[in-house]
Amino acid sequence: MNGFTKKSVGTLTLGEKLKKLRSDKRTSIAEASRFTKIQPAYLEYLEEGVWDKLPADVYVKGFLRSYADFLGVDEKILIRIYEREKEVRTNLKKNKKEENKKEKPINISPFIFTPRKILISAIIVLVLAGLVLLYGEINSFANAPSLIILSPENNSQVEGNSVYIEGITDKESFLYINNQPILVGDDGRFRENLTLQSGLNTIDVKSINKFKKETTQSLSIRSNFKEPQENNVSPTEESVAPDLPENKIKIEVRVDPGPVWVSVEADGEIVFDGTMLSGAVQNFSANEKIVINSGKGKATFVKFNGQDLGALSNDSGAIKGVIFTPNTQVKGVSTKSKK
Repeated sequence: MNGFTKKSVGTLTLGEKLKKLRSDKRTSIAEASRFTKIQPAYLEYLEEGVWDKLPADVYVKGFLRSYADFLGVDEKILIRIYEREKEVRTNLKKNKKEENKKEKPINISPFIFTPRKILISAIIVLVLAGLVLLYGEINSFANAPSLIILSPENNSQVEGNSVYIEGITDKESFLYINNQPILVGDDGRFRENLTLQSGLNTIDVKSINKFKKETTQSLSIRSNFKEPQENNVSPTEESVAPDLPENKIKIEVRVDPGPVWVSVEADGEIVFDGTMLSGAVQNFSANEKIVINSGKGKATFVKFNGQDLGALSNDSGAIKGVIFTPNTQVKGVSTKSKK
């Protein structure tokens, strides 16, 4: 594990261990931040043990998973140490409060349970529970949902034509990337593959809770990907595989306008499942069959073995199961809606 030994860090705190592991890798906080996509300040808080300035547990554990991957250690070990130290801190605070309390004499008074008292107690408990729930609802109504983008950093550059947007939001919130709905996990984490157009791409990530409160973050991502130049051969033929047999299927998918969710299956295997931004292009190849699903058929354009087939559908709604084989183009593709 990149030189990590139990002997050298076995008695250290979590922060000291993280600092020593990073030092052993001869890596600075800034370099670790670029790799893990964690803000430098949060990395410093982790290493210095400044727990009060860190966000909620779910975010801290996400940081530890990314940091563990960078340091080459088991994420479960770091999370287990964090939970143990957190429990120790909680107990210390509790004991300190108990020591500050003055001892009071025990006053034992007889209390006889009667049906009337039980009924009154049950009503009080129900009222208190209702107040707690009401307070939670009001608090949720008043506050906008949290939204943390773990990756990529704003104003970053990528060499390819795709990037994964990863982050954390409230688990009951609705998430949108450029107004395209995105699935959020039970722990509030999300990860979506975006296909970019060459040059500057603006990505708006928005989280909306059930009270219509929203939090938005904007990212500027520059793609250095260069589209193949046409030279008597279609871009698909040049970029997929120049020496493929004649029965090879080659598909180019383009989105305009975007964003559009697209899923592509090649020879029974999902090769792409994500969101394509406006103007983005993806190339795919297969031996036997390619199946395309799109959230907006009218905005999804296809080239099949160099032949421009136009939009998948004349309708703006979703279209599923458009199949391409070496010898046939299956019904469902409109050859009239070319751009």
